[in-house]
Amino acid sequence: MSDAISPEVIETLLPEVAELIISALNLEMTTEEIEPDAPLFGEGLGLDSIDILELALVISKRYGFQLRSDNEDNTRIFSSLRTLAAHIASSRTK
Repeated sequence: MSDAISPEVIETLLPEVAELIISALNLEMTTEEIEPDAPLFGEGLGLDSIDILELALVISKRYGFQLRSDNEDNTRIFSSLRTLAAHIASSRTK
Protein backbone atom coordinates (compact mmCIF):
# COMPACT_ATOMS: atom_id res chain seq x y z
CA MET A 1 0.00 0.00 0.00
CA SER A 2 1.26 3.43 -0.87
CA ASP A 3 2.11 5.87 1.91
CA ALA A 4 0.03 8.47 0.05
CA ILE A 5 -3.24 6.66 0.81
CA SER A 6 -4.81 8.12 3.92
CA PRO A 7 -6.91 6.12 6.39
CA GLU A 8 -9.83 8.42 5.51
CA VAL A 9 -9.67 7.32 1.86
CA ILE A 10 -9.75 3.69 2.93
CA GLU A 11 -12.64 4.32 5.35
CA THR A 12 -14.61 5.99 2.54
CA LEU A 13 -13.97 3.03 0.24
CA LEU A 14 -15.06 0.35 2.76
CA PRO A 15 -18.85 0.54 2.09
CA GLU A 16 -18.28 0.62 -1.68
CA VAL A 17 -16.08 -2.48 -1.58
CA ALA A 18 -18.49 -4.23 0.81
CA GLU A 19 -21.34 -3.57 -1.64
CA LEU A 20 -19.18 -4.87 -4.48
CA ILE A 21 -18.54 -8.11 -2.55
CA ILE A 22 -22.24 -8.53 -1.76
CA SER A 23 -23.42 -7.90 -5.32
CA ALA A 24 -20.64 -9.88 -7.05
CA LEU A 25 -21.21 -12.94 -4.88
CA ASN A 26 -25.00 -12.59 -4.47
CA LEU A 27 -24.72 -12.55 -0.69
CA GLU A 28 -27.86 -11.93 1.34
CA MET A 29 -26.53 -9.39 3.80
CA THR A 30 -25.99 -5.66 4.20
CA THR A 31 -22.74 -3.74 3.91
CA GLU A 32 -22.88 -3.05 7.65
CA GLU A 33 -22.77 -6.79 8.35
CA ILE A 34 -19.29 -7.11 6.85
CA GLU A 35 -16.83 -6.23 9.60
CA PRO A 36 -13.90 -4.24 8.14
CA ASP A 37 -11.26 -6.27 10.00
CA ALA A 38 -12.93 -9.69 10.04
CA PRO A 39 -11.40 -12.39 7.84
CA LEU A 40 -12.93 -12.79 4.38
CA PHE A 41 -12.01 -16.51 4.38
CA GLY A 42 -13.07 -19.16 6.87
CA GLU A 43 -14.78 -18.04 10.07
CA GLY A 44 -15.25 -14.43 8.99
CA LEU A 45 -17.26 -13.94 5.80
CA GLY A 46 -16.63 -17.55 4.78
CA LEU A 47 -15.43 -16.95 1.22
CA ASP A 48 -13.59 -19.67 -0.67
CA SER A 49 -11.09 -19.58 -3.54
CA ILE A 50 -13.82 -19.54 -6.21
CA ASP A 51 -15.44 -16.52 -4.52
CA ILE A 52 -12.09 -14.73 -4.52
CA LEU A 53 -11.61 -15.43 -8.25
CA GLU A 54 -15.04 -14.00 -9.02
CA LEU A 55 -14.37 -11.00 -6.81
CA ALA A 56 -10.95 -10.39 -8.41
CA LEU A 57 -12.57 -10.27 -11.85
CA VAL A 58 -15.19 -7.73 -10.74
CA ILE A 59 -12.57 -5.59 -8.98
CA SER A 60 -10.35 -5.65 -12.08
CA LYS A 61 -13.21 -4.44 -14.28
CA ARG A 62 -14.43 -1.81 -11.85
CA TYR A 63 -11.16 -0.30 -10.72
CA GLY A 64 -8.99 -0.82 -13.80
CA PHE A 65 -6.16 -2.96 -12.47
CA GLN A 66 -5.36 -6.66 -12.63
CA LEU A 67 -5.39 -8.93 -9.59
CA ARG A 68 -3.23 -11.89 -10.52
CA SER A 69 -3.78 -15.37 -9.09
CA ASP A 70 -0.02 -15.90 -8.78
CA ASN A 71 0.51 -12.78 -6.64
CA GLU A 72 2.11 -13.92 -3.40
CA ASP A 73 0.42 -11.00 -1.60
CA ASN A 74 -3.11 -12.30 -2.31
CA THR A 75 -3.45 -13.82 1.15
CA ARG A 76 -2.74 -10.41 2.68
CA ILE A 77 -4.77 -8.46 0.10
CA PHE A 78 -7.88 -10.61 0.65
CA SER A 79 -7.43 -11.09 4.40
CA SER A 80 -10.15 -8.54 5.31
CA LEU A 81 -12.41 -5.88 3.85
CA ARG A 82 -10.01 -3.20 5.12
CA THR A 83 -6.91 -4.74 3.49
CA LEU A 84 -8.80 -5.24 0.24
CA ALA A 85 -10.03 -1.63 0.27
CA ALA A 86 -6.50 -0.41 1.01
CA HIS A 87 -5.12 -2.39 -1.92
CA ILE A 88 -7.80 -1.04 -4.24
CA ALA A 89 -7.13 2.53 -3.05
CA SER A 90 -3.44 2.20 -3.81
CA SER A 91 -3.81 0.35 -7.14
CA ARG A 92 -6.90 1.63 -8.90
CA THR A 93 -6.74 3.51 -12.15
CA LYS A 94 -10.46 4.37 -12.33
